[in-house]
Amino acid sequence: MSTPTDATPQHPPLPAQVTQLLSADGLHTPKFNRTGSGPDGGTATPFGGRIRKDTIGYKSSPFPLKADQQAKVTSMLSETGFMPAELVTGEVEWFYNMLGISNDFFLNEQPEEIADHVLALYSAKLLAYTKHDPEKLVIDLEKVTTEEDSDAYRKEGAVFIHTSKAGVTVTTGPGATVEKRIDELYLDNSSPAKAYRLETYRSTGAISSTIQQQLRCYFITRCSFPTGEPQPTPNGSVDIRSVSDSSFLEKASEHTLEIYQAVLDEVLRREGPVIEMFEVEDSRERRLVIGFKMGETRKFFSALSDLYHFYGLYSARKYVEQFSNGVSIISMYLNPLPNTKAPPIEHSIHQIVREASLLYCLPDNPFFTVADNTETPHAVQEATYAYVGWIFAQHFCNRLGSAYTALKNALDQNNTSHMEVLNKIKTRFREETFTRDNIREVILSHPELVRMLYINFAMTHYPAADEASHLTPTLSFQRLKTEHPLSDADLYNMIRKKAANPHAFQILEALLVFNKHVVKCNFYQPTKVALSFRLDPSFLPEIEYPKKPFGMFFVVGADFRGFHVRFRDVARGGIRIIRSRGKENYNMNVRTLFDENYALAATQNLKNKDIPEGGAKGTILPLVDANYKQCFQKYVDSIIDLLIPGKTPGIKGPIVDLSGRQDPEILFFGPDENSADLMDWAAEHARWRGASWWKSFTTGKSAALLGGIPHDTCTWFRPFCPTISFGENKSLTEIDGMTSLSVRQYILGVLKAHGLSEKDVTKFQTGGPDGDLGSNEILLSKDKTIAIIDGSGVLYDPAGLDRPELVRLARARKPISEFDKAKLGPEGYKVLVDEQDVTLPSGETIPNGTDFRNNFHFRVKADLFVPCGGRPEAVNITNVSNLVDSEGKPHFKYVVEGANLFFTQQSRLYLEKKGVVLFKDSSTNKGGVTSSSLEVLAGLGLSDEEYLDLMIFKNGKPSPFYQSYVKDIQQKICENAAAEYSCITKEWLRAKGTKTRTHISDALSSTLNDLQNELEVSDLYENEKSRRAVLSRAIPRTLVDKVGLDQLMKRLPEQYQRAVWSAWVSSNYIYECSMTASNVDFFHFFSKLA
Repeated sequence: MSTPTDATPQHPPLPAQVTQLLSADGLHTPKFNRTGSGPDGGTATPFGGRIRKDTIGYKSSPFPLKADQQAKVTSMLSETGFMPAELVTGEVEWFYNMLGISNDFFLNEQPEEIADHVLALYSAKLLAYTKHDPEKLVIDLEKVTTEEDSDAYRKEGAVFIHTSKAGVTVTTGPGATVEKRIDELYLDNSSPAKAYRLETYRSTGAISSTIQQQLRCYFITRCSFPTGEPQPTPNGSVDIRSVSDSSFLEKASEHTLEIYQAVLDEVLRREGPVIEMFEVEDSRERRLVIGFKMGETRKFFSALSDLYHFYGLYSARKYVEQFSNGVSIISMYLNPLPNTKAPPIEHSIHQIVREASLLYCLPDNPFFTVADNTETPHAVQEATYAYVGWIFAQHFCNRLGSAYTALKNALDQNNTSHMEVLNKIKTRFREETFTRDNIREVILSHPELVRMLYINFAMTHYPAADEASHLTPTLSFQRLKTEHPLSDADLYNMIRKKAANPHAFQILEALLVFNKHVVKCNFYQPTKVALSFRLDPSFLPEIEYPKKPFGMFFVVGADFRGFHVRFRDVARGGIRIIRSRGKENYNMNVRTLFDENYALAATQNLKNKDIPEGGAKGTILPLVDANYKQCFQKYVDSIIDLLIPGKTPGIKGPIVDLSGRQDPEILFFGPDENSADLMDWAAEHARWRGASWWKSFTTGKSAALLGGIPHDTCTWFRPFCPTISFGENKSLTEIDGMTSLSVRQYILGVLKAHGLSEKDVTKFQTGGPDGDLGSNEILLSKDKTIAIIDGSGVLYDPAGLDRPELVRLARARKPISEFDKAKLGPEGYKVLVDEQDVTLPSGETIPNGTDFRNNFHFRVKADLFVPCGGRPEAVNITNVSNLVDSEGKPHFKYVVEGANLFFTQQSRLYLEKKGVVLFKDSSTNKGGVTSSSLEVLAGLGLSDEEYLDLMIFKNGKPSPFYQSYVKDIQQKICENAAAEYSCITKEWLRAKGTKTRTHISDALSSTLNDLQNELEVSDLYENEKSRRAVLSRAIPRTLVDKVGLDQLMKRLPEQYQRAVWSAWVSSNYIYECSMTASNVDFFHFFSKLA
């Protein structure tokens, strides 16, 4: 039981992927690049890539009293009598001086605790000896000091010590969970306010003479940051010493400070991880340094261990440092296992650098595990592909199938009972056919098929030409060279033959469908924050998605998933962040995510009928506990990866683009649920990424800082909208929301058409005074509002809610929970979502406030219903009958939709058949999209210098140009809304009520969109005289007068000019000549333009 002074780590069996690569021809020792961080490691540092041994990184902690402490521990153990006296000195000596534990451990532990550790180690050796099995020797020691337990002698933190084989990830025993616990308890939750640093060492000595195991020691301590402000360096960056933990500064060498300063600067400069690699002089050891922003990834530290174990490496020591400006830096010293068959570290280190970036995006990947008792099926890139395929299959396995198609064709789509049955069957199919768990099990149980699917994907999208030029090709590139890829047809046949059952075949086929429809992706970009894929949407089944989108993006991050769908090349729409209240709600949102995105984009396309941009929409679904703003930032940055060519080796390189486009692809984003305050960041980020189109990338930007045109309120002047009369609720200094302007045009049109006085009309409204639409509807109207629903609850008073109190809340943007109950009438009440067992004035008891809120719109009656908020499909074919009383009388006479998709199509038709006058969302609430469209135009038409001068506020005030431009926008909104209302009404009257307004609205949108599409590619555009005449009218006069038409025609991209021209021609023709106009009418209309 003597203790040796050193040990040789035993190497585990290599993963199958590495073994296969080594057995193939062509793996040679490369010419190693010694000048920096390698081909994928980020920018080269200014000090070179080698580290002298005498400046290895961290200074040893001096402990002059170590011998005294050791003597005290020896004395304590001798007195206990639990260990033979003749062995005590040797065991303590071994523990202190032979095992290779850092002095930091002894400095931070009390003699009593160290004596317990020595005794525990001795006892474990005895136990292993009695079992006659050296593998039974298990050490598992830990001490956690909470914030409450800490004092002057004990800092908050933890110590973990366990037995550990070098280069092995275990699934059982003490080492199986330690690093994951450290991630969860300390590293993932670190913030500038409360952060933890980590040091971990592998002992240099073995546990005993017969067992070639070592100890792994982890030391976690609470950071102590400087209290002053961060100080600048001479070049203007943050001085690392002014944001560092005091313990780190004591231990870090000057060389480490220099390295970390460069990494810290780079982390603050750009998005994603900064990865640097260094050689340790006179050894094969490599130092890997990874910097990133706190909170941007989770479970990353433990995932990195799995990564380097996969390639036959082990770590001698690792450090995690935190900085008070929100930066984390991980430093790992990696070594090859001796006598191993693994690829040389000179090769594998580059693969680790590349795959660390993928791990950063998806650190908690169920398809990548490295264990000493299993054969790993996938390398990180293949496992990441499997994860993406898993997410894709959840959304796009055809869950309905031929049986649903046959049933749908057999039923009458105009029969509400039939549609109710069909809708229930559709929902059941979606929920039960392919669950996340069974898709995951299919992928895990077919590793070879998944591997071949990955190769099929990689053979198309791997940037081989760029890779082949490197001095050190990565293992993934060399691995592909050893493979014999199958054609799509051969791969399909292999899946058909080897899939365990038809269910598995359909799931695996979905991955092949994914491969065939990826146009470009950032999968192989050296640095990224999430994975993004531009897809050809032709795979979408027509029965579920009858109108084919122009393009779609699919984004996968560690803590979110997202989509972007657009129906034309030039298209714009908001980015909706869908936040889930809990796990059950999240699961429901997963099931409906893409369908909601598609429906929102399709509705937007109908709404955008008379502007240049077609309809688009983006959705982001974060995990329940995820930081939704960070999810948005990752979503945006990863999509920009596919819009801007990469030109920085090691950071953003070239990607494979199968689109064949000669002109750049451009997207236009706008605000939506939970993203309104993020538009500024997205525009600034696009500018920082070098996008020439940053000014028009997002709409809804802040007016003062970025020249945006808000949809809610500004504070300098009144809108130009001559048909709107203003009640006593509006001050002279307010401008109404852009969307509200168009909604109000329809409300006023309805009131006028039916001879109603607004003050006598009772109204019900969803969406409260804290929202854009809701607050402006309150401020603009002078009706008798009897009920409002918002996120906080229900407000009701049949005598009419106190208008001054509503106005107060609307001006302050406060929810109805802030409504003064003293101002309710005797029959009025307020029920909030978190209340239970509330008694109403009628005596009725409401057991649950949330349920009451969610269904209240089915129990209230009013003349007018204006939905200004609420979830999509709140009223659908299964519940719309609840809006009709027992006598067959609808609860509302008039409905003007402010919110998108509050009603389903079938529910609208049902209500119209019951006599409700209903105007749907795609017609009523297009004021916001018109405003956004002209905001885009300003960004494209003005140079950077002009934009900064004319659109950005000076001293908090807008320029005369800005004010004039906004008036142009308001006039255009009112003109378009009035023209469409008139067109729909005339067509309804012409048809004598035989056509529903819903169908007329849809037909109008389709007619306009189809005509616009035809005109956009026609040679009529080549008629320069008519083109100039149209553009001079379509572009706001303020912009034309300032820049000049000739200059605008030079600046605007041609595809955008075509869209502007065709949108104006199609909308003005139809609005002027009607939906039934003939070809002759068009000839005369167009002739006047020329």
